[in-house]
Parts: sequence; structure tokens; C-alpha cells
Amino acid sequence: MNRNEENGHRMCGIVGYIGAREAQDILIDGLKRLEYRGYDSCGVAVLQPGGEIAVSKKLGRISNLEAELRGEHLPGHVGIGHTRWATHGRPSDANAHPHGDSSGATVLVQNGIIENYNELKEALRLKGHSFLSETDTEVLAHLIEDEFHNGAATLIEATRVALKRVRGAYALCILHEKEPDRLVAARSGAPLLLGIGDGEYFVSSDAASMIPYTRRVLYLNDEELLEITRDGFTKTDLDGAPLESTISEVTWSAEEAEKGGYETFMLKEIYEQPAALRRTLGSVIDPKTGELCVEGKPLTAELLRSLTDISIVSCGTALHAGMVGTYLANELCGLDVHTDWASEFRYRRPKLNPRRMVLAISQSGETYDTLGSVRIAREMGAPVLGIINVRESTIARASDHVLYTQAGPEIGVASTKAYTSQIAVMYVFALYVARVRGEISDDDYNVFMRELLTVPDVIERVLADVEPIKRVADRVYDARSSLYLGRGFNFPSALEGALKNKEISYMHCEGYAAGEMKHGPIALIQARFPVFAICTKGSTYEKMVTNIEQVGARNGTIVAIATEGDDHIKTISDEVITVPEVREELSPLVNAIPLQLLAYYIARKRGCDIDKPRNLAKSVTVE
Repeated sequence: MNRNEENGHRMCGIVGYIGAREAQDILIDGLKRLEYRGYDSCGVAVLQPGGEIAVSKKLGRISNLEAELRGEHLPGHVGIGHTRWATHGRPSDANAHPHGDSSGATVLVQNGIIENYNELKEALRLKGHSFLSETDTEVLAHLIEDEFHNGAATLIEATRVALKRVRGAYALCILHEKEPDRLVAARSGAPLLLGIGDGEYFVSSDAASMIPYTRRVLYLNDEELLEITRDGFTKTDLDGAPLESTISEVTWSAEEAEKGGYETFMLKEIYEQPAALRRTLGSVIDPKTGELCVEGKPLTAELLRSLTDISIVSCGTALHAGMVGTYLANELCGLDVHTDWASEFRYRRPKLNPRRMVLAISQSGETYDTLGSVRIAREMGAPVLGIINVRESTIARASDHVLYTQAGPEIGVASTKAYTSQIAVMYVFALYVARVRGEISDDDYNVFMRELLTVPDVIERVLADVEPIKRVADRVYDARSSLYLGRGFNFPSALEGALKNKEISYMHCEGYAAGEMKHGPIALIQARFPVFAICTKGSTYEKMVTNIEQVGARNGTIVAIATEGDDHIKTISDEVITVPEVREELSPLVNAIPLQLLAYYIARKRGCDIDKPRNLAKSVTVE
């Protein structure tokens, strides 16, 4: 979230298990590992030794479900589970997954939105079906039941035919009482993968749930189905044709997805940024050849020299990373580079062609609107470069070229280390393109790269002393609203700082280009109104000072992010947080850290659930 194609879904959690262990234990453990995705209810279904499917589901946290299951353990070795974020129907026990058909013989969990569910529901009602929930998911269970009535002989056959009647996005895992040693899984537009163990298999929407058990995974593509038994699996398309399977290895460990002694995942990930940046910078350029380490099609000099412009498409925090990169790319590359909200790019009829590159940025690689923009670009013949953190994700596979960030698993819903890693990759890409196109000299390229490589050390200095940031948080945490101001390279920093604060503390915040403050937002300023001004040294410094003075004249509370040794800023600000001096182009990477920590400590002071902010999910796959 980080936070995607026509109607979609938020990435809730799916787990499925078949093997020799107690399914309930595996399912609950898997759901806990997916809690960070965001959810409002949860549930499990286990195939009992007698052949019936037992379902338990609850509104609220997994701890509520665990409390219920303490008195009613569900024995069995095959099961499915889900954490739901409400789309159709309010959060409730009845609307929680799993959902079943009329008899309870077919039970399934789903991520996604079925666009034509009302039409299907009415047709099923006319056939005598009745429904217990307000969800589109229950319709799918009844639809599969209907195909059995129409003559389907097996669960996989009934599922295939049912899905041909569906419009929308889905990831499914399905149980059926008459096929007790079998799971069926299907995917279209929502991520789903299979974990391959020793005589056991795991289905999930996210590898995090299965990492303690296996690192060998199979990623499903759109309109692919799996039929899974203890003895193996088969992959087919919607017509039943067999498909080849490519097994991948998850590269990160279970320990990387744990808190590691930090009080929250978000705090851990803020402190992981120097290491994440070093990994990213060390992996994106080949030290021997100086070439970009691009996966997919080669990113040739001929292609880069032929470009006339670049459209960067992304959402949320990734969009702000793209905006930072846009400033540098416009400065260096001799191209028209601009940033678009992916959700708007898709609908403004962009003029794309083979000389206009689309650069898609996404931490998860599943962001629905960004994926939709990528598909439009591919249809119109534009080359697509993805900057992605998750290998084998949908956007990575849909892109012509991919540059991977090496942030590692980002569990906190509010993105931190992915943001700075994305900026770093954008910078390396811009420098590389500028050099290939002859816009900068080798000497200037090498100087910039050397300075970029020192940024992790600078960030470590910022992280070594957070007391001034805590002091500011104590002063402003009870404000109802605040304003973030920045200019040039740090205008996106203002947007990102405001986004972080509103995401996790629920304080109303606006990020604004400081020069635009007088065109409206200045009306908000009054006594004790916090204004966070990003005023590190650079080409817009004097203009930022003027903006700060305008706030001070109206008694606003000024919190300045300033360069170490800047004595003047202290005379016009109420609070100052200093950072080491770096060249202006690199300042957004350094300034991100105090802005993230400010949001963190404000949220902690306000008593918020920082890793599970309300109404948010880690990866947004909804329009």
C-alpha cells in the first residue's frame, strides 16, 4: 500500500492447506502472517474426518477467531482460510469468508470483485437458491453448485464452467465434501500462488504465509486453475488444457518478515532503510560493466536514444517516489518526463507509441490501477519498464523490462523502505539514461553515483538521534489538521510526509507546493496550526524561507526540516529537525526519514494501531 484495473479488490489474505498436519493450525498461523494486509473479519473451513466441512468465522481480529476455536477445534488435514476487507456488504460474521453453497458441500474463499454478481445472483434466485450474506463471494459458491446440477462431474470441471460466467477479478481456493482429498485454486486479476512442500501444499495470496514451511512456489497467471492433492498438482486453463509449471524460489527468510525486537513492523522497516538502499544500489548496476541489471527484455541503448518522453504511472507512496524521480530525469535526460496517477492515466486516453516509455512503480507489483495502465501501454505499443519490489508479481510479468528494488519484505501497511528504494532506482535509471543519451559526461555520472552511494551512511546518522523528532511529536500530536510544504525536489517529500501522517495517525494533513500556499491554504493558518516546512539547503531555499515567514506572520506553529548548521532557520521556526547536508537532488532520500518518524511518533502518541491503520490494506487492488 504502499496501495489497483477496472473494478478490483484490496489484497485480503487467502490461505489453503493439504497435507499431513492439522490444517487449522497451519491456517491460523498463515492468516496471522497476513494480518498486515488489512482486514475486518476472518475465518477458516476444515474438511472433517467424517467428510463434512466445518466453518468458523468471526468479525474482527484473528484473536476473536482463535478464542472461538479453543472450545471447538476443527480436526482435519485439508482446509482454507481468509482475512476479509469489506467490499460487498458491511463487516459482519455473516459476510466473513469462507462462504458456502446451499448445502454447505462447496466452500470457498475469494479475493477480488465479481462485477456481474448481482446479475448472477438474480438468475440463481430464480432457480431456488437463497443467500445468507451480502457478498459477491457467496454467489461464486452457488454458481459452482449450479454447475454440478447442470451435469459437471468434478469440482475442477464445475469451477471452470462457473468462472466462464464471471466478469471481474478473483483469486479462489475451494473445498468440496465429495472430493475430500483435493483443493481447487484459480486466479484472474488477483495474486495467488502455490507453496510446494514435502508431501504437502500451501495456497496463498502472499508468500509470507508459507515461508516457515517452504520457499518453493508456483505463481499462477490469469485464467489458470490448480487441482491439488497430497500427491501433486496439475495446472490448466479455463478450457482444461494442461499448462507447464515454473517453480520459483522465495529469496527472503521468515526472520525478515518478523519484527526482530522492534515494537512495530513500521519502525523496523524505517530502520532497515540504510541496508535496503545498499542492497538496492548494489544490485541495480553491474559493477563490472556499468550496465543496468534489467530483467526481461534488454534495455538497449538504441531504445533509450529513440525515446521522446517517459510517463511514470503509480499510486500513493510509489507515485511520490515517481515524482521525485521525475525532477531528476527532467533535469538530466533531455526528455519530457512526467508523472501520472495510474487511476487517471487509464482514463485520459494517453497518446502512447513505441517512442514513449511507460515506467510503472509498485512495491507489491499487484497495484490494480498501475497494472491497468501497464496493459494499456502494452496494447498501444509503448515499452514498459517496471520498478517492482516483489519478484514474479503481476506487474513484473506484464512489463517488458524490470528493475527490482531490494527492500525485502515490507510488512508495515504504510510504505517506508520501499519508498526510498524506489527513489534510488529511479535515480540510477535517470543517470544511466542521461549517460547513454550523451546528456551528461562520464565524470558527472561518476560523481553523482559516488554521492548517491553515501546516502545510506547519511540516513544512519539521522536514525541515530530521534529525540528531536519525538519532542516535535509531543508538541503537535493533538492537532486536528496540519500542512506540509515543500518546493522543487522536496514538493513530493511534502506530499509523502502528509500521506504518512494521515495514514497512521489519522490527523488531517495536506501536502502542498509551498509557492501555492498563498492561493488558498494560507486561509487555514492560525495559532497552533502545525506547518511542516521542508527547508533544506538548495535552489529553492530562500523562497522556502519566505513561505515560512508568511506562516509565522499568522501565528502558525512552524516545524522546519533543515540542514545542519542552518542558524537562520532557527530564528523563524518554532521547532527545527536537522539533517546532514547532501546535494539538493539527494535531499528527498534523507528528508524522508524524519518525516516518516514524525508520522510514527505522532501516531504512537495518539494511541493508533500503527501496523494496522484503519480502512487500509497493504496492496490496493481496487479502483
